[in-house]
Amino acid sequence: MKATELPIINFLQTPNVQFVIPVYQRNYDWELGHCKQLLEDIISVEKEDRGTHFIGSIVFIHEGTYTTREVRELVIIDGQQRLTTINLLYVALYRFAKNNGLEKEAEMLYNMFLVNQYVQEDDSKLKLKQTDTNSMAFKAILEGNEKGFTSFSNVIENYNFFSSQINAENFEVIRNGLKRLIFVEISLERDKDDPQRIFESLNSTGLDLSQSDLIRNYILMDLQPREQQKVFNTIWNPIEENARDLLKQKSLVSEYIRDYLTLKNKKIPNKSKVYQEFKKNYPNKLDEEYMNELENMKGLSLFYKMFINPETVENPQIRKELEYINRLEVNVAYPFLLQVFEDWDNGITDEETVIQVLKLVQNYAWRRFIVGLPTNALNKIFMTLYSEIDTEDYFESLAKALCKKRGNSRFPDDEDLLTALKDKDLYNIKAKNRNYLFELLENHNNREHVNTSSESITIEHIFPQNPSSEWSKQLDEEEIFLFKEKYLNTLANLTLSGNNGSLGNKTFLEKKNMNHQGGEQGYKYSRLWLNDYLKGIDVWDSNSYESRLKLISQRFLSIWSYPNVILETDEEPVEQSIFEAESPTHKKLEYFIFKNNKVEESAIANMYYYVLQQLYGINTGLLLGNNILKITRNKEDFRSAQEITNGYFVEFNIDSNTKFNILKKLLSLFDLEDELIIKYDIGSSQGNRFYVRKEYWEQLLPQLQEKGQFSNVNPVKSHWISMGAGKTGVNYSMVVTGSHCQVELSITTANKELNKKYFKKLIRRKVEIEDGFGKSLMWEELPDNKMSRIKYVLNDVNLFDKFHWPKMNAFFVENVPIFEKVFKNEILKL
Repeated sequence: MKATELPIINFLQTPNVQFVIPVYQRNYDWELGHCKQLLEDIISVEKEDRGTHFIGSIVFIHEGTYTTREVRELVIIDGQQRLTTINLLYVALYRFAKNNGLEKEAEMLYNMFLVNQYVQEDDSKLKLKQTDTNSMAFKAILEGNEKGFTSFSNVIENYNFFSSQINAENFEVIRNGLKRLIFVEISLERDKDDPQRIFESLNSTGLDLSQSDLIRNYILMDLQPREQQKVFNTIWNPIEENARDLLKQKSLVSEYIRDYLTLKNKKIPNKSKVYQEFKKNYPNKLDEEYMNELENMKGLSLFYKMFINPETVENPQIRKELEYINRLEVNVAYPFLLQVFEDWDNGITDEETVIQVLKLVQNYAWRRFIVGLPTNALNKIFMTLYSEIDTEDYFESLAKALCKKRGNSRFPDDEDLLTALKDKDLYNIKAKNRNYLFELLENHNNREHVNTSSESITIEHIFPQNPSSEWSKQLDEEEIFLFKEKYLNTLANLTLSGNNGSLGNKTFLEKKNMNHQGGEQGYKYSRLWLNDYLKGIDVWDSNSYESRLKLISQRFLSIWSYPNVILETDEEPVEQSIFEAESPTHKKLEYFIFKNNKVEESAIANMYYYVLQQLYGINTGLLLGNNILKITRNKEDFRSAQEITNGYFVEFNIDSNTKFNILKKLLSLFDLEDELIIKYDIGSSQGNRFYVRKEYWEQLLPQLQEKGQFSNVNPVKSHWISMGAGKTGVNYSMVVTGSHCQVELSITTANKELNKKYFKKLIRRKVEIEDGFGKSLMWEELPDNKMSRIKYVLNDVNLFDKFHWPKMNAFFVENVPIFEKVFKNEILKL
């Protein structure tokens, strides 16, 4: 690495050099404010005769001293925004000179700063080599064709700004000011320096690089140019296109990767540390699994596009439900929904179930909003929610999981809703929420959709916000007080009107019967469902209010319904706050979640020490100074001392209940009551299907492991279990249900086309494979789904009848080794 300070014009006018902006660089996004400041600096340094003006550094990679190319390529890895902007200014100067008869100056500017004058190859002619749209925009301004460039481009916008500022008086001032700009040139040699590490250190502070910028650089920077272009075109660019809010024209790639990592790790990365989390997850970029993960990230980004741009979804029912979720901004559900949509893509669930799931997510979030439960609990809920789905009973298992949640995580029931609807202010809420509420209330079961978001329809207070004196003649003081202080902004006192301005503060009868100049402004002329009840009454008092509240509440409960599921007492344990959990005595954990981090741990004691260590890191002084738990550096202060961290000890010999009580008190002290979620192990609920499955795998796996199959696989609660088949995305699986069991080869790489290619290669060998196995197999390409599979099935066996277990065991013990043997060499040829 070499660092040199020199004038920018010396760098730009180097002959036979091309400044290449690589595909992994972020888009050119300097705006007019940046350009204005740069131009002011250039003019002032010349006018004030201040010597020089420092503009920062430009870092580039070169191929070394020897190259066979006609021009020497310098790949810019930092400083492209400044470099591109200065080039735009030179184009503006060139065009000014050319258009104003300054032919000598124009020729000099063109040949010295903008092109390699004597180079023959078209691709190497321009000194600044950009990518895609920016490249086309730059050529357009150089050739004077910018008006024909229809797409929005900062290149065009900033050129137009510079062009508008240059005149005969400042032309030479700007040229001379440019000569005074100096920068630090940092040159790196490919294969000798580490550009990624240098890039990170340069951008660790102060520069506005997004997390997705850093991740893109990490993925692409150290690849060879040809491979770099391939990965950009086939993986990264599709991710960027899919994770873009088309309405706001805003990139959401950082948000998408954060959601993707949450899905994969069951841990929510800090928004400012998504890049660090990504690097930690994928340190080995040469591994085949890493490329499969990138393919998977690309594949799931298609679903993310549906979430953030529902208008692009073809299926009208799914589009409608995603539009509602998008409007409600339930984006904390995206990690969970990514997995649901992948299951749909793989044929694990179907369209009808996906629609049910979307409605359930919506109902859960909206009921919680109405009741006033905190939204910060939702991210933890959705982070691990998929683990509670039983794919054999997809929707019902999900509904049960949500209905069993307690405390701040709970699914509010009908009684909660009816209480909240009496008192909640539903007028002074966000407009998007208010519009959502009235749109669904009005259009429920309607044959014709009413556009309640139309400017002609507004929210109307039946009892006005500022009632006229006539209201006092119709209602007594107590009722006036009730409407003003309690009912005013609640649901039953609100309706929709196309004539809100006309109805104003008038009495109820005036509002009902208004027909000014035949305009039919009154309620009795309305075709809206929300006004049907008002047509049939002549007074708006507390009795009418209660009747309408009951009517609307029933409609509300029908639209945002509570799941119709029966919760058995022996069902699987659920996630719950430590403050709501039953006694931990004689129980083990499946996992716990502390501050958005899921930890799979069975021992209560280990969770206890983990949380104490975390609290030490959060606020050491508060932990050490508390009067809840004794913590010292002296081991002799305790009967059975346990070090938690940094030489500090606590008492080890206490029971689980005492540990729970200490943690609850400390979490309250730290104001972290909602940050510790636990889930007991299913062994604490013997008899449920999850326990039965795990029990079955526990007794089967040792029999297979004796034969060398499923050696590093542990029992699970799901109805299937897998092991790798020697090829990324290809697995041997065993499946057990209440009606059959099967052994299968699952082809589930992240790339649908690759899955079908593998399947077709294998099916060409169908005769040989089935001869080797000795039995006919079921070959399922599943052309509409991402995955494909080949399986052998034993019917008429029931996992939940232990008398069938010996027959099932014999099936697997006999067939799994032969199945693996016959496919092993075939898979190696894929």
